[in-house]
Amino acid sequence: MYTPVTVCVRAQGTCGSTNLLCGVMLQRAFCMTAAETVAKSERSKGVRKRGVDGRVRRFEEIPHTGRSGWINLLKFWREGRFGQIHKHMERTFSALGPIYREHVATQSSVNIFLPSDIGELFRSEGLYPERMTVQPWVTHREIRHHSKGVFLKNGEEWRADRLLLNKEVMMNVAVQRFLPHLDEVARDFCRMLQARVEKEGRVVEGKQSLTIEPSSDLFRFGLEAICHVLYGERMGLFSSSPSMESQKFIWALKQMLATTNPLLYLPHRLLLRVGAPLWVQHASAWDYIFSHGRKKGIPAPVILPGSKKGQLSMDLIKANMTELMVGGVDTTAVPLQFALFELARNPEVQEKVRQQVIESWAQAAGDLQKALQGVPLLKGTVKETLRLYPVAITVQRRPVKDVVLQNYHVPAGTMVQVCLYPLGRSAEVFDDPERFDPERWCSIREGGQRPELGFRFMAFGLGARQCVGRRIAENQMQLLLMRVLLSFHLSVQSSEDVKTTFAFLLQPETPPRITFSRI
Repeated sequence: MYTPVTVCVRAQGTCGSTNLLCGVMLQRAFCMTAAETVAKSERSKGVRKRGVDGRVRRFEEIPHTGRSGWINLLKFWREGRFGQIHKHMERTFSALGPIYREHVATQSSVNIFLPSDIGELFRSEGLYPERMTVQPWVTHREIRHHSKGVFLKNGEEWRADRLLLNKEVMMNVAVQRFLPHLDEVARDFCRMLQARVEKEGRVVEGKQSLTIEPSSDLFRFGLEAICHVLYGERMGLFSSSPSMESQKFIWALKQMLATTNPLLYLPHRLLLRVGAPLWVQHASAWDYIFSHGRKKGIPAPVILPGSKKGQLSMDLIKANMTELMVGGVDTTAVPLQFALFELARNPEVQEKVRQQVIESWAQAAGDLQKALQGVPLLKGTVKETLRLYPVAITVQRRPVKDVVLQNYHVPAGTMVQVCLYPLGRSAEVFDDPERFDPERWCSIREGGQRPELGFRFMAFGLGARQCVGRRIAENQMQLLLMRVLLSFHLSVQSSEDVKTTFAFLLQPETPPRITFSRI
């Protein structure tokens, strides 16, 4: 998620490292002042910028990409920056330093990426953390008279609902309930893939192998898994002829996400009044998503036992189930594409993870939670994938009190964005940042060194407002990767980097082709 107007901040990190909090919509500076030029040289030394009198600098002195939001919007459209916002952030931080402001259309924000600044921001989020509101989604709920889930709520109402949901989806007892359902789908996915390899593959170096672009299969896995967890039923998406209903849902989900991005910057209320095609497409996609949820009925006891005890209202249940279902497909399917690609082009890493999987699986004797706990490299693989390819490229907060970031005064209520793509690829934050290294997330690395990891992994957010579906997503990805590594050796014909694009979520421009060889 991101906010079009941003301010970026950079601060001294622990152990000499720095982090960058960056907003999604960054624009190359039109001109740099003398102070900004000095800031750039200071940034290379990892020091905070100070005014000539040593005092905290004013908010207005934060480097920015231009004062006119509408001129900036025009530049974004004309130069095609919306699809490369993550790269735009990197370039803007490089030009302006570790903190900057940006104004695009009606959206404004401050952007940062350094861990020390991130820590300062999250210590100022208050009891009711507030992030950017996805206004087109809120408008759809209002005009259709649908309840909102916790993703779209703020204040006391958000906190009350979130505390109830935490018990149902975040606690260890909840994980134990839904792990078997996720593993069942992961196991069936591998069986489906094995059947395809046997039927469509060919023998390469003595192994039956098949080269495919697995993105569509992974999307079906994501939808099958989340529906099985939420509703306790299977959709049959791994059959040779999936239902038209499920295929329409995947289409609606993709259309909703694709139309969200431009609507964040355009007057969507006006588009609603005039019946503009962009709004009609967005609303119709959401309408189908909600109708799909209504057909599924109430959730299964596996995910929300509280719903059976009257602890949650039916409107609240349906609203949050819809949000979890929408958030549980692309946000796992896309990272899995990147994870399989990175394991395939790093065979030594792949083999190391596989051996740990084999040993842990044998020792766990069918206990899924124990099996996952014994594979820290598998968890590290998911983290490393999301470090390099964050699905949501920013995390946002509005501090409840004035804060000082990079020695600039930032007033309470300002939208501040942590920019995850620059954070994950910064040499000031990570050693050899372009290298895929799951071991960097292990508590103790080879040689007995403990890595400094504070405020460096932000893919699911942080604190009370972190992603409510985090435990489902993490376990879903780990179980699928575990099953795949037990069944297949992965390889790629080309190890060149995958080009990425941003369409509300970060995804590959062209999904990578991967060779699956039976073990």
